[in-house]
Amino acid sequence: MSNIDFYFSIGSTYTYLSVTRILDVEKKHGVKFNWKPFSVRAIMKEMNNIPFPKEKVNKVNYMWRDIERRSEGYGFFAKTPVPYPLTEFDLANKLAILGLKESWGIEYVQKTYKRWFQDGKEPATEPNISEICNELKIDKDKVIEKAKSEEIEKEYLANTDSARKDKVFGSPSFIVNNEIFWGDDRMEDAISWSKK
Repeated sequence: MSNIDFYFSIGSTYTYLSVTRILDVEKKHGVKFNWKPFSVRAIMKEMNNIPFPKEKVNKVNYMWRDIERRSEGYGFFAKTPVPYPLTEFDLANKLAILGLKESWGIEYVQKTYKRWFQDGKEPATEPNISEICNELKIDKDKVIEKAKSEEIEKEYLANTDSARKDKVFGSPSFIVNNEIFWGDDRMEDAISWSKK
């Protein structure tokens, strides 16, 4: 079975498309995605890259509409615009790291994105975080405390460093044998490459 590194940041808009369909794609193609939450924000700041510049209204409107169209094409939906940028970006991603270590991570990421893009509820803020923790049957206060621990911080920084070394510059990105495939629309290309 092919293994593909899946670098993502909760806070990246197009990543909604990937996390919503990735388990079905994994099953269909017989591959395994290694989920790696990282700080795309840190890397984009280093590149002086602003994803939704306010002065480029046509581009921003296109991006929101594009996400809606692509969602529909995949058989789900998005209602945009959504709250952006995130006020709790780092916490959202640290919770993902913790969850992936504790077995509730993928469900947390998918629920977080679904609520963000279908209900307009911003990740890692109230009431969204309490509602998700209730659905996952986890103690909100405990998981937030653990997500803010030095251990999780180190893993978050390590994932971000790993992304830099792999020359990742955006989310979602897929790495196969040192080849980078950037964007949700490159997921299948990464799978094809992994089977060469």
